[in-house]
Amino acid sequence: MKDGVQDICVRDGSGWSFAALPPNNARDKIMSAASFLFCNHGFAATGIDSILNRAGTAKATLYHHFSSKEELIAAVLEAEGETWRNWFFGRLAEVEGPAQDRILAVFDVLEEWFADPGFYGCPFINAVAEFDTGNEAVRRAADLHKEHLITWLRAQAIEMKVADVPEMARSIAVLIDGAIVAAQHSRDPSFARTARRLAECHLASIKVDAPARATGGRAT
Repeated sequence: MKDGVQDICVRDGSGWSFAALPPNNARDKIMSAASFLFCNHGFAATGIDSILNRAGTAKATLYHHFSSKEELIAAVLEAEGETWRNWFFGRLAEVEGPAQDRILAVFDVLEEWFADPGFYGCPFINAVAEFDTGNEAVRRAADLHKEHLITWLRAQAIEMKVADVPEMARSIAVLIDGAIVAAQHSRDPSFARTARRLAECHLASIKVDAPARATGGRAT
């Protein structure tokens, strides 16, 4: 990892959090305020007036861009997810070596995230836990976010030629989610290292497809 990049990301959260990015327009200003409040104080507990006070905008401006609080929540989740994924996968793209090294590096990157003073957990995990599981908009946003991660993990599993690609991706995803929740509740970034050790044990135990043997002459 490049120290300069790490310092910037960890100190101000600008790498992983949409709320930390400078707003480009009135819509972004509202979303930035809403994102900070939703992620740090809860989605249901945050009222429109609190968002307006933090954003310094009028109610008419907010409703010009968002027809409801639910629409604003959906927009915030989309923005936070995209910002975090750009940071997260960008950090992993710096890792040299085989797929197994990239998978283990996931937990090194997570520890950077957990150690940021602004770390508030995963907004998707928080939203799904807070809302009724029947909230389709929140569920869809969370599923889409998770699918990006699962797709990346499956690609690493395919490169490793593991026998059960979906199961390996799911197993590592469980360790990732568990580390996020544990670090959020305890404020202890070292849960990422615990999850890394468990991932090492899991990777050492999984079956790898044996390469097909080359045969000469006519097939029998």
